[in-house]
Amino acid sequence: MTCLKFYIDKIARDHSAMNLFKQKPTINFYPRVDGCGLKVLKSREKNVVTLDIGSFCAKEQQIVEDLEKKNIVISPRQIGYLGKRFIAYLAIAHQQSGQRLRQVMALRGGYILHLDGTCEGDSPHLFTGIDGIAKIVLDNIKLPSEKAELLIPFFRQIKQQYGDPIALVHDMGKGILSAVNDVFKNIPDFICHFHFLRDIGKDLFEEEYVKIRNRLKKHKIRPLLRRKIKALEKIIGDGSQTASTLVSGIDSGRIDPAVMEQMQTMAAYAILHWIFDTSELEGCGFPFDCPPLIFYQRLKVLRAIINNGLIKNRMLSKLWVPLTRIVEDQQLKKASGQMEKKIAVFKKLREALCIAVPKSNQGLNDDGQEVDIKTIEEKVKCFRKKILPDKDYDKMVKQIDKYWDKLFADPIIVNTPSGQLNIQPQRTNNILERFFRDLKHRNRKRSGTISLNKTLRFMLADTPLVKNLDNPDYVAIILDGCSTLEERFAKIDSSMVVEKLKTEQKKQDRLCPEMKKIIQRPDLPEQLTLLFAA
Repeated sequence: MTCLKFYIDKIARDHSAMNLFKQKPTINFYPRVDGCGLKVLKSREKNVVTLDIGSFCAKEQQIVEDLEKKNIVISPRQIGYLGKRFIAYLAIAHQQSGQRLRQVMALRGGYILHLDGTCEGDSPHLFTGIDGIAKIVLDNIKLPSEKAELLIPFFRQIKQQYGDPIALVHDMGKGILSAVNDVFKNIPDFICHFHFLRDIGKDLFEEEYVKIRNRLKKHKIRPLLRRKIKALEKIIGDGSQTASTLVSGIDSGRIDPAVMEQMQTMAAYAILHWIFDTSELEGCGFPFDCPPLIFYQRLKVLRAIINNGLIKNRMLSKLWVPLTRIVEDQQLKKASGQMEKKIAVFKKLREALCIAVPKSNQGLNDDGQEVDIKTIEEKVKCFRKKILPDKDYDKMVKQIDKYWDKLFADPIIVNTPSGQLNIQPQRTNNILERFFRDLKHRNRKRSGTISLNKTLRFMLADTPLVKNLDNPDYVAIILDGCSTLEERFAKIDSSMVVEKLKTEQKKQDRLCPEMKKIIQRPDLPEQLTLLFAA
């Protein structure tokens, strides 16, 4: 997009008034095409207020402008509607291709049904079923929650369309477990190892985690450290040369006495930044990452450094008193000691399950190590046996026992037209986790907004089917002999599309048109009072 700073600097050079214009101007912005990769898929306007020129309306646009150049005049609202029509056509073509999809999946030995949902805030839950073998989105629905009674009709719909899966993979949500047990009886059912670990870790040391976080917040040490960093920044200035000298000194173990005072200041600046550094985190979130505990552990190291007086810096020395209060905080001591002990046990379970292993650097995309499932099962048995005598881990043992049959999936033997196949279900539900992360990333990139509450609320439930278009095999199935999607969609009765859009609109509208007319009456309270008083 054309840089906003260019406009502001240009105007500021000519004028210095805070509110330059009598009427708020509109400044148009357009996507750049010189390799930056930015794609703006709709027009939008946003009011911007600056100290230099006051307020103006920033308008970014692409599609409307491009279409106007081709003598096609269309509004952004209409573009949004056409986008929904495309989703509706695709959903109908997908539904009509159900039998062919089922036949293709049968050639592979069947399908493994991965189930998961996503939401933000109070948005509806977008729930999706995907085939883990063919990597095809099978069906989608939007629900108010993931309760069993809401999921059961959706699962039955998938079963009716594609038959029974050869296995299921999902998280440990009570609604999902109950609904799966109701609809897919006697089908091999497995829970995601990553979700299993996450739930066990939360149960194991979430209490200590919250205690450490709250105690540190009460001590107000973070803002104090940041103020010290700001003060040191003013002294150091650019400091790149000094930093290079400090790095050389660390590598060689020697430092020039002539620049000792300068190095002490840079060392103080570096150690304070180190306190806030997050590179040690694994990118998996709690309980795999525990930032408050790491922060507390580093504060203890900082206090020890100040205590030994090797880094001689006045600003650093003044931190000794608040740091001592933190280090000697008995609640922090107790909570951190307990948490460190439990984290050590939790890491051993991660190693036994061969997934989310410390320092694996896979983050949320960790599908687990390629280890024979029997080997993993034996490792978990040994782990369970070792912790069994310790009463602190009774709940962990009960969780392992409860889900044991859903943790270890033997290869499933299936019959296909080409003979028998051994299919190994995935140990995680990452195929759907990654799918939802990608969905959210794309929408954030498109809209520029962090929260997707509104997007999830108003998008069509079948929108995830668009992801299938990246799969050439899927495209060939839904084209059904046609050469293009346009040709395929032309075979679909347009009245079906209109009806589908109407149905989706009714699902989104919480209030019927008549009720909207009622609540828009400014005298509604008075009229209701008179009505019922009569």
